Amino acid sequence: MDSSLFFHPEGERGAARSAREASAKEVCMRCPVRAECAAHALAVREPYGVWGGLTEDEREELMGRARHRLVRTGSSAEAEAGER
Repeated sequence: MDSSLFFHPEGERGAARSAREASAKEVCMRCPVRAECAAHALAVREPYGVWGGLTEDEREELMGRARHRLVRTGSSAEAEAGER
């Protein structure tokens, strides 16, 4: 498998990038280690490429949601501690 399918060339944008990412995601959906690959990319905050069927933007969105939840959970815990 040519790894260039999973990583965008310099300056790739728009329809070309979307098409390449869709092709990469098709490969990922048939891969037996897709979940592990996605988990690794999220754990190490992999900034580039399609990993485990997730694009750079999708991983960033997931990480942003996770950060938001952690901040909100931390604030809730602090508020509860202050009430005691």
